[in-house]
Amino acid sequence: MKRIQFMCVLLIVLMLAACASPQPAASELSDPEPADRAESAYSGAVQTVAETAEALPGQSAADISDGFAYIEGGTFEMGSPDSEAWRSADERQHKVTVSSFWLDPLETTQVQYEALMGENPSQFSGSNLPVENISWLDAVRYANARSAAEGLDPVYEIEGTAVSWDRSADGYRLPTEAEWEYACRAGTLGPFNTDTSISPDEANYYGHYPYEIEEHYFDQSELTTKPGTYRQATVAADSFPPNAFGLYNMHGNVAEWTWDLYGPYPESSQEDPAGPQTGSLHVYRGGGWNDFAKNLRSAYRAAMEPEQAGVNTGIRLARNAANTGAAAVAAAASEAVESEADGILIAYYSWGGNTRAIAQEISAQTGADLFEITLVEPYSTDYNTVLDQAQQAQREQARPEIAGRVDNMEQYDTVLLGYPNWWASIPMPIASFLESYDFAGKTIVPFCSHGGGRFGQSLTAIAKLVPDAHMGEPLSVHYSGGATLDEDIHTWLEENGIPIALG
Repeated sequence: MKRIQFMCVLLIVLMLAACASPQPAASELSDPEPADRAESAYSGAVQTVAETAEALPGQSAADISDGFAYIEGGTFEMGSPDSEAWRSADERQHKVTVSSFWLDPLETTQVQYEALMGENPSQFSGSNLPVENISWLDAVRYANARSAAEGLDPVYEIEGTAVSWDRSADGYRLPTEAEWEYACRAGTLGPFNTDTSISPDEANYYGHYPYEIEEHYFDQSELTTKPGTYRQATVAADSFPPNAFGLYNMHGNVAEWTWDLYGPYPESSQEDPAGPQTGSLHVYRGGGWNDFAKNLRSAYRAAMEPEQAGVNTGIRLARNAANTGAAAVAAAASEAVESEADGILIAYYSWGGNTRAIAQEISAQTGADLFEITLVEPYSTDYNTVLDQAQQAQREQARPEIAGRVDNMEQYDTVLLGYPNWWASIPMPIASFLESYDFAGKTIVPFCSHGGGRFGQSLTAIAKLVPDAHMGEPLSVHYSGGATLDEDIHTWLEENGIPIALG
């Protein structure tokens, strides 16, 4: 009875929230209007509880999560083919079979999260907007809280930051990475689950940068999808048409945590994989409101430490379609490597001078050592030329040779790492730098200058390159930072516990 009452109240709240949801923020450009919102969050291809109960022998409607979409299992090619533009090396294509499961058609909303957790960490406020600023640990705690509220068996056992799961439990959980991609693709084979290369009228992302804009920036005549709206905020969870499985916003709006620890894919086929047993990063998928289209691809993998959160990471819950009888599986993160050093280094790459000025202000406030990352063969000083050079280097995952080295890197336990946001990621000189030293046990604290995309996918790029390092609270600076730069840096240093030399 309590479960039925809970679901009725929740449905009423959601209906009221949908009517009161604020409009997305206006784009800085004169762009086309966004696509009309779907009439109902649970219409179209979403199978009803009653229909699915008939199709699943031994399960009654009371056993099934009301409003969730039934995803019938199957076999698919997980990852991306070598021919897919902007694919990453960690997307090795391999055959995967997944069992049937339930998946929420919507990203978890703020009203749902706050009702159970008593707080709302989101940057953008709106009851029917997806909850964001959510860490992986926040996500599994929420899943357990919802299970408890509905009288279901919690999936996760949580002791501090150590989490194990009982895959046979009937409660709410995060989808595995394989389940997420299978559901996102909904039978499609291309980079996106849409007929086109996903337009800003089909998903909420940094619409000025559609798929393959990087190599067509100066001549967009051959682009399948032209630049459009950048809303600069999340939109309602039921925005845009759903995919063929009845799922909304699998591409864009907020990225969604999966259960899996990050690691390389196997070459052989798999059945119901759940990721590696050890690791330090968890995978999140789908891209968010401030990501370029290339990072919304069905195969794209992002990863962060379980305690970290971002303004474009959220939740989409899953449930088992039947008792699998699977044994409990532990997610054992790698043991942290401690650094015995205590020094602080400011290392940065700067092309136009913005990042250099930020680094110099940080040095003035901390007295820390400075190291500028420069190249044996520098990029062009012409802006248009360097745009082409930067995107080509990213496509090729080039490692330009660095001029000079840091003397005695072992003396530093904290590295404040600065760079400009280039094409929604790190400049390749940063990759060269990170691969030149052993950062195990060190803390890397990024600071990034940008023109509107904040960090893009630069944080996950850093995390993947140095998974044994801890990442501190990052700082994004719009261009050169303006009049508040010194105060912003002071606050950021305090957040990261970095000593400040100034009084």
